Amino acid sequence: MRIVLTYGTYDLLHIGHINLLRRAKELGDYLIVGLSTDEFNKIKGKKAYHNFDERKKLLEAIKYVDLIIEENSWEDKRKHIKEFNVDALVMGSDWEGKFDDLSDLCEITYLPRTEGISTTKIKRDLKYS
Repeated sequence: MRIVLTYGTYDLLHIGHINLLRRAKELGDYLIVGLSTDEFNKIKGKKAYHNFDERKKLLEAIKYVDLIIEENSWEDKRKHIKEFNVDALVMGSDWEGKFDDLSDLCEITYLPRTEGISTTKIKRDLKYS
């Protein structure tokens, strides 16, 4: 079985998130999503509309997702890859090159983002509507 791992905040769920999860699942048999905790988002300077538990429930409803785990720090990626015997880490192309240091543990793939949509864009659009 080929295990794929991806990470994110997944706040204000949109088609770009769904596309990423679908394409990540297509690269393997089992998709694990590392969901950033509220505390980790604060460290990253991100403010989510939905709290961790709500974001987790949204992800649990998506058919491509097999398991959701907590991401509490940048170091969790290396730990999770080893713990879950991950074959591939998949991230959006906005992270291109940022996780290449993990290539000693698994394959690293950066998928293109869906054009014209992002959580940042949704927040900006709502602010000015």
